[in-house]
Amino acid sequence: MNDFGFGLNSFGEVATDGARELTDAETVRLLVDEARLAESVGLDVFSVGEHYREGHNDSATPVLLAAMATVTSRIKLGTTVTVLSTNDPVRLYHEFSTVDAVSNGRAQLVLGRASATESFPLFGYNLADYEQLFDEKLDLFMRLQREDRVTWSGTTRSPLVNQRLHPQMRPGGIPTWIGVGGSPDSVVRAARYGLPLMLAIIGGRPQRFARLVELYHVALKQFGNPVQPIGMHSLGLIAESDEEAVETWWKYWQPVVAQIAAERGFYKPDRERYLAEIDGGALFVGSPDTVARKIALMARDLRLNRFDLKYDIMHLPRAARARTIELFGRAVAPRVRQLLTQEPSHV
Repeated sequence: MNDFGFGLNSFGEVATDGARELTDAETVRLLVDEARLAESVGLDVFSVGEHYREGHNDSATPVLLAAMATVTSRIKLGTTVTVLSTNDPVRLYHEFSTVDAVSNGRAQLVLGRASATESFPLFGYNLADYEQLFDEKLDLFMRLQREDRVTWSGTTRSPLVNQRLHPQMRPGGIPTWIGVGGSPDSVVRAARYGLPLMLAIIGGRPQRFARLVELYHVALKQFGNPVQPIGMHSLGLIAESDEEAVETWWKYWQPVVAQIAAERGFYKPDRERYLAEIDGGALFVGSPDTVARKIALMARDLRLNRFDLKYDIMHLPRAARARTIELFGRAVAPRVRQLLTQEPSHV
């Protein structure tokens, strides 16, 4: 499977350099440097998220991607997730048609409803309208991409009458994926529009998503749409040895998950649960061979075409971030492709 894709995902989380915490501005510039590094080691996609919370610097994703486009020439540039519910589809079209033009056709998107909901109060949206906002805005955004002139009306924004936008996207629009965290409705929605599926798997046994993959294929067929790619987004770190990777990631992952657990009522991040997530769960932490074997297993079990590694986490040293990028591109990606050419029993 030489066409299997490998991407990096960032949430713009503040890094450290030695004992010093980088400023927000330094972290933004680091992301641009990391996109350039990702291209140099042969990775296929570099994606940035969209968050509005302390320590995250990915709130103006199209600006970041445009900056990355000026220092790269081949790697695709996209979003880990764009919170469509609190974006205006017309403005989003303008932003990404511009990024696509600047990058010479390398822009792409993952659209989602948001698991982190800070953007709703920030931009004056009501969480009670969570579903309706996404449904209407997805309908409008896809029509803007797929039709030359659009007439549209709904309840979430002003109507459009015979509207043509500029700069225009390439015919048919840019690659647009739907991000799914476990909702069957989201899977069916992606199939209805004939859009690729990105599985956001951040905890638990990834194979539980196999039922959603099956649903997706069935729904694509029922809607008369061709088979589409499936990707997986998960967190992790790669180092020269399993021990180094496990100890490094634990140091920075534990306080982040402890904070999220307190906010959302999740499990507390004890060491036993952490090691279980590495062994059979959704954390991809280890040496290049360990991580490659796990990705190859997931690729087979979930019929994946792409794997995205979310490599940054709050206060992780910039050197550890860079080493993960280098090993992911130079060691993990070729090893996964090799494993996927072998019989499953040999993987």
